Amino acid sequence: MQRRHLLRIGLAAGASLALTGCGFHLRGLDQPLVDIDALSLEGPDTELARLVTRRLEGSGTRVQEEASRVLNLGVEAFRERRMGALDSGPRELELSLEVPFSVQRRADGAYLLDQQRLEVSESLTVNDDELLTQDDLLDAARERLRDEAVRRLMDRLRALEPS
Repeated sequence: MQRRHLLRIGLAAGASLALTGCGFHLRGLDQPLVDIDALSLEGPDTELARLVTRRLEGSGTRVQEEASRVLNLGVEAFRERRMGALDSGPRELELSLEVPFSVQRRADGAYLLDQQRLEVSESLTVNDDELLTQDDLLDAARERLRDEAVRRLMDRLRALEPS
């Protein structure tokens, strides 16, 4: 039994080293926005906007008001939807986040990305018997949804042509 366990661990370690050695990367996560050196961020001051600012600056894009491109972020909207018909006990919820955004050139106001929407969702199980942990679960799910929305926004910004 122990021998099989050690063999599995060895195979898993070997596979991970092989993937690392061949240059495998996870979907370009946190790669710099090479074609955008500066971006202005406009919209409400929300947790999502602060996260976008941190992620942009972390990837080498300066966030400044006089930038030639403007990222317009709308208000983030969270929605909860019950997936089952039970009113008590554990129940399945779908939590979704929707954020409108657009990207404009400052010089002529032309839209580079016109009225786009980011929408991400996550399913989770909550229990009315544990109200304190239910709030913690929902808060953690909201943070994961914000992270995923920012990751998708970065992917869309990477697709913009250089200025």
